[in-house]
Amino acid sequence: MIGRLFRRDTLRRRIALTIVAAMVASLTLNALFVQVAGTWARPPIERTGLLEQIAAATRVIEAAPPQLRGQLAGAASNPMLDVAWSADRGTLNLPAGGAPVETGKVPVMHQLLGDEREIDVFNPSNWPADSPEARYVALVRLVDGSWLTFTPPERSWGLDTRTRIAVIIALGLIATLLVAWIATRQLANPLQRFASAARRFGGDLSAPPIVIEGPHEIRQAIIAFNTMQAQIQHFIGERTHMLASISHDLRAPLTRMRLRSEFMEDLDHQRKMIRDIDEMQSMISAALAFFREDTHLEPSTAFDLSELLQTIIDDFRDQDLVIAFTGPAHWVYDGRPLGIKRVVVNLLENAVKYGLRPGTTLKFDEDWVYIEVSDEGPGIPEDALQRVFDPFFRLETSRNRDTGGVGLGLSAARAIVREQGGELTLSNRSTGGLLARVALPRNR
Repeated sequence: MIGRLFRRDTLRRRIALTIVAAMVASLTLNALFVQVAGTWARPPIERTGLLEQIAAATRVIEAAPPQLRGQLAGAASNPMLDVAWSADRGTLNLPAGGAPVETGKVPVMHQLLGDEREIDVFNPSNWPADSPEARYVALVRLVDGSWLTFTPPERSWGLDTRTRIAVIIALGLIATLLVAWIATRQLANPLQRFASAARRFGGDLSAPPIVIEGPHEIRQAIIAFNTMQAQIQHFIGERTHMLASISHDLRAPLTRMRLRSEFMEDLDHQRKMIRDIDEMQSMISAALAFFREDTHLEPSTAFDLSELLQTIIDDFRDQDLVIAFTGPAHWVYDGRPLGIKRVVVNLLENAVKYGLRPGTTLKFDEDWVYIEVSDEGPGIPEDALQRVFDPFFRLETSRNRDTGGVGLGLSAARAIVREQGGELTLSNRSTGGLLARVALPRNR
């Protein structure tokens, strides 16, 4: 099982290695802490065993006459602990204050010295900086007011238990968070690229397949997604080709019908048939144009979106049509300019044909760029705001191509916008008229 775990780059393997690496890093930091952290790395004096020695020596020396206590202190000294007795604390050259020791927490001291014994410990940090007197000292006050000092030759104790545990936990957390951040970053990057590619495919059906990378499970998901993407592209391609072929093949019988209508004696029926045939040919031409654009996607490029909109408005002004523009003088956008131009032209043509005082606005926020086309016309019934995007649906029911078109303009416009990851919506203005909003994702 262990062999299988480490043979392939799987999520289980990465998680296991992350846990092991976090443990190793935590132990390494703790070892470095013990080696180089000085006083902080030492256990508290209660855990060094010194208090037991101090209690025993104090009990013996305190029981002797004052004149013998100095000799007994010298006899009690050893290479690990120097013991000295003094009748006056002022002669000891100790700084003011110190860390008191609670004898009640140490059983041996409680038994030998009781709970009320005054014991203070000093660290080198209690002395002024660079003081030659700085050292570790334990100071015990005897019952007669004299003093015993216990001085180890090197550092012997450090932080209290709670502080030391807090430092060790903090080091462990730092090591764990560091390793976890690195490991999750390596794991998340392939997932983020996978998600980005999936979103890109939602707006661009011709998007290239995703690069296969990451742990085994993510690679399998990418392979499955690439397979699904290829199947969808193949299905859409076949469908588009089939519909385009049908639309193209319909031209021949329509042409024959047009020729036969010329020999009709009833002129009224002839005129109606020719009108219907012309309308069908117009619809077929529009459908073929729609299918061609669906199969030949325009590449993205950087262009001045504001300048493009103003150029479109200038083209309308050349036809004596006044269209207001609100927005920045320049705004560089990375997208498909010809597709955006077709969308805006279609919306403006509808605003000119069905409304009054058309206008265009370019604005943006942190995530989106908005192109808004508004007018002061009659608007659209609420129940038809979504249906107008259906292919060949027309609000104008006379089927007159001069007034209603063939019903593919808004369908094609929404398809173009969605290919760029955006959305086209219609809404009625509260003051009257229609507002068409094109929302495009802002470049990062």
